[in-house]
Parts: sequence; C-alpha cells; structure tokens
Amino acid sequence: MRLLILVPIIHTEQDMGSFSDQAKQEYVQKYGLTKWEQHLEVIHGLWTGIRQLIWQLIEAMALPYERIRLYQDGLPECGREEELVKEVAGRGSKNHQLLLDLMQKGATLMGTESSDLLMQELTLLRAGLAAPSASEKADAAPAIDEGRKLLAERDHYIAQRINNTLCDDEIGFLFLGLAHSVEALLHPDIQVKHLLPSLSAKGAKTK
Repeated sequence: MRLLILVPIIHTEQDMGSFSDQAKQEYVQKYGLTKWEQHLEVIHGLWTGIRQLIWQLIEAMALPYERIRLYQDGLPECGREEELVKEVAGRGSKNHQLLLDLMQKGATLMGTESSDLLMQELTLLRAGLAAPSASEKADAAPAIDEGRKLLAERDHYIAQRINNTLCDDEIGFLFLGLAHSVEALLHPDIQVKHLLPSLSAKGAKTK
C-alpha cells in the first residue's frame, strides 16, 4: 500500500521570496496594517499545528523515517532540492524548516515540480505585478486563463512525480497550496489522507 498525506499550506512572506514586499504592500493597502499582522499570526498558528500533527502521526504509526518521502509545492526537480530548502528555511519559512527537521530524522526530500512550468508561472506573476494601471489589470483575462492552465499542468506533473516515485509501504507528505487539485490525478492504489480535512475542504470549495 502507498499512503499520501496531503498537508494544506498557506505561503508565508519567507516562502514568497522577491514577491513578499509586493504582497504585503497590496494587503496593507486593502485591509490595513493591523489586519496584516493578524494574518501573520494566523499563519504562524497554522504551522505550529501542522508541525505537531505531523510528529504525532509519525509517532502513532511507528513509521521509520527512511520510509517517508517529502513532496513540496514549488520545489523543482533539479538536483539542488536540499540547497533550495535550506535557503528558504534560512529566511524563516516554517514550511521549509519542518522539511529540514524531517530530513534530519531520515526522511527523503523529493523534487516535486517542473522547473520549466515554475519559470513560466514566475514570468506570468512578474508581468501581473508590473501592470501599472487598474485598467490594464482589468484586461488581464488572458493572463488569468494562462495561470489556470499552468496550475493544471503543474498539478499533473506533481501527481505523475508521486505516482512514479512513491513506493509500496511508503508514506508521502505532500505540502500543497489550497489552489491545487492533485488528488484525482493520483494512481488508484495510492491511499490519500488529509492532515487538516476541514481546511482542505475549504480550499476545494474556493477553486
């Protein structure tokens, strides 16, 4: 049996890299600084809960860490996976710090995404953030359609990566943003469980 645990994630400032300042600015302009600080507190609490649940699950299953594979939203299959995770963890990412902790216990980090698709999405995001006027943003329907197409292609790649690398009697943890839809693309012999079912269901309704 192959088991995959879906871990719903909300990206933090540290995860967003060069886009973090822009994201903060837009959020503060729309909702105010107090709401932004409350938003950060909620995300911090979420990651505290995720960390505790994962350790509890591993302990309850008495699962050897050597049989755990870690799949991460936004982590390309490139040969530099560990280096990239360490870099983002060093910026303070709770997500990537948790990955490092699990790796130190013996879990295996897996390149999860297509580098080409991630670069295409990065280019699209940069173009969207560079839109200088409200009218140009209002005419962004083609870019929105392209973004949805890229997300679907990323989901297919992620699912195929898991299908091909998660072995019998192994457990995978897939750290995945709420906009993704990977579960239906997995092989039927992969049993899927949600670490936070209520959050995952909420994300599914907003797709």
